Amino acid sequence: MLTSIVSYNLNGIRSAISKGLLDWLRQEQFDIVCFQETKAQPSDVGGLDIEALGYTQHWHSAEKKGYSGVATFSKQAPDRVVVGCGMEKYDREGRILRTDFGDVTVLNCYFPSGTTGDVRQSFKMGFLDDFLDWVQELRKERPKLIVVGDYNIAHQEIDIHDPKGNKKSSGFLPEERAWMSKWLEHGFTDAFRQVNPDMVEYSWWSFRAGSRGNNKGWRIDYQSVSENLAGQIKAARQLTDVVHSDHCPVLMQIDL
Repeated sequence: MLTSIVSYNLNGIRSAISKGLLDWLRQEQFDIVCFQETKAQPSDVGGLDIEALGYTQHWHSAEKKGYSGVATFSKQAPDRVVVGCGMEKYDREGRILRTDFGDVTVLNCYFPSGTTGDVRQSFKMGFLDDFLDWVQELRKERPKLIVVGDYNIAHQEIDIHDPKGNKKSSGFLPEERAWMSKWLEHGFTDAFRQVNPDMVEYSWWSFRAGSRGNNKGWRIDYQSVSENLAGQIKAARQLTDVVHSDHCPVLMQIDL
């Protein structure tokens, strides 16, 4: 069965809805939709009739109003939902939502950004190490994993429009890129890069200076799959013409 999975940082679900998000969902009818940076509690979102679009909905919102948060919408109701990862400092920020579908687990993740300074950069690096350890433990129980979301890291030079100019920028620091390499070495496959080894596509553009119109972007949104699912990836692309956010959706089609 071919399953379509979309990951999409909305930079605020209410803003995205005002730009036609629900009409787009109604038209496309993806199987699983993972949103990051919802910046809302479900009760804050007026007129959000997800069930009318044929989806079940599960949310992990941040304690802080208007900040972070993830939500997973799926055509098939998950067999199990786990909110958070059990580490309070990350769970209070609404960063990880697990949904199980049969023997496959989908992790919808919003990795921290380090762009606001040293404190948050340190928090981000701590998250990366803790997350990898946590996932390695989870794999013992749930070996078939799909880990989607905004990783806030451009892995290789091909994944960023100006690698030389951004070599000291959070999101493209050597230690962040090294973590991405380590992540893949620990048994995960970057779906887009497997299917499109040489393709240049981005998933995020700054609001500044016409970056999106000039395609000066970064690929920081990923769909990683455990190696036991890598052979089932059929397609993976950035949906760059979809505009509800400063990110675009990332689509994977996988035979589950």
